[in-house]
Amino acid sequence: MATIVVDVMPKPELLDPQGKAVAGALQRLGHHGIGGVRVGKRFELQIDGVIDEAALADARIVAEELLANGVIEDVVSVRESAS
Repeated sequence: MATIVVDVMPKPELLDPQGKAVAGALQRLGHHGIGGVRVGKRFELQIDGVIDEAALADARIVAEELLANGVIEDVVSVRESAS
């Protein structure tokens, strides 16, 4: 079985309170070189058979229609898993 990975992130123009909380925690822990954090989602789709262009296109449709909230999120990548 093969795996397709879908990454979803908040739209850049929107506030990311979860990312802001993580950035604040990093500062408090002494990690001062990190300027900002954005928190997103990763989905792993198990596919029967091989991953080809058609499977990736279908996964992108699934991502746009179901996995991402198009009002506040963007699908930033749909790719075959490296492992």
